[in-house]
Amino acid sequence: MKILKHVINNLSFSRTTWNWHIQDPASQRLTWNKPPKSVLVIKKIRDASLLQPFKELCVYLTEENNMIVYVEKKVLEDPAIANDDNFGPVKKKFCTFREDYDDISNQIDFIICLGGDGTLLYASSLFQGSVPPVMAFHLGSLGFLTPFNFENFQSQVTQVIEGNAALVLRSRLKVKVVKEHREKMTVQNGIEENGVVSTNLEKEVGKQIMQYQVLNEVVVDRGPSSYLSNVDVFLDGHLITTVQGDGVIVSTPTGSTAYAAAAGASMIHPNVPAIMITPICPHSLSFRPIVVPAGVELKIMLSPDARNTAWVSFDGRKRQEICHGDSISITTSCYPLPSICFRDPVSDWFESLAECLHWNVRKKQNNFAVEEEEF
Repeated sequence: MKILKHVINNLSFSRTTWNWHIQDPASQRLTWNKPPKSVLVIKKIRDASLLQPFKELCVYLTEENNMIVYVEKKVLEDPAIANDDNFGPVKKKFCTFREDYDDISNQIDFIICLGGDGTLLYASSLFQGSVPPVMAFHLGSLGFLTPFNFENFQSQVTQVIEGNAALVLRSRLKVKVVKEHREKMTVQNGIEENGVVSTNLEKEVGKQIMQYQVLNEVVVDRGPSSYLSNVDVFLDGHLITTVQGDGVIVSTPTGSTAYAAAAGASMIHPNVPAIMITPICPHSLSFRPIVVPAGVELKIMLSPDARNTAWVSFDGRKRQEICHGDSISITTSCYPLPSICFRDPVSDWFESLAECLHWNVRKKQNNFAVEEEEF
């Protein structure tokens, strides 16, 4: 996004010239190397109001555009869809998949989401590598990340198929969780050598490594414990702070308008290359959210003197416990999510701030009454 040209006239620092060129976010456009043939349709589950839009969209894609439509298998298990005989001929053309079982990452040209912001987060979770462009329709409750209205979906989908659309590249976080693998084993007869009654002992037999691509945020919290969370935060290997409070949020610019905003953080435009660190209810009056460069690597671990474990979740999913010796490494992923814009990245973002979060909504101050001129 940013091209930096460094021209050095000679070895003297005083004669160094910096020429900056910052790309206009509105210049990012969707371009197809060849016409798209396959589309993944993601529908919010258990929402009866989305049944008709879903059917209309699928009929339009299959019958009028001759596209291959991928749908998650559990969507078609909805009785309102499974028992609809009129929808049967269209349903037979679908390609189905199951989350965590079938890999469709190389089969999809673009994605259409029907629902709220959660459908976009779910689409992100399905692609741990490169993500196809995502077109999100606002059919949920908030809709900060879903700029399209469904009323004119035919013309809007046609524009996307023709490659006539703006894009915003939403950065994601690459997260690696390393856990000390512990195998529970009971001492024979429940008695240790010193005669003390033993419960289950833990024996370290290796490490377990898990990786995730995260669109909104990584949340580390105290879980069910009544104690403060006590976690150390490292930046590029250096300890920068210890979080004592309810937890800490590490978010992308996209996630800065989600949990982080509720916790008092600033809101960052998705084109800004950054990572935000936001404490949750810190036991310190001076602990403010901070923004660090996108290229750094963060590591979060339990402090050695922590009284309890911590819990971590990734975009609100895959929640798991973090114990002493475990670590969470976070950096900016090289696989962003290309989100298709209704207008352009700047206009869409400010419109979402106003419509969804009512940003800076206030009754305007009255001006002074016009006074008569003094003679």
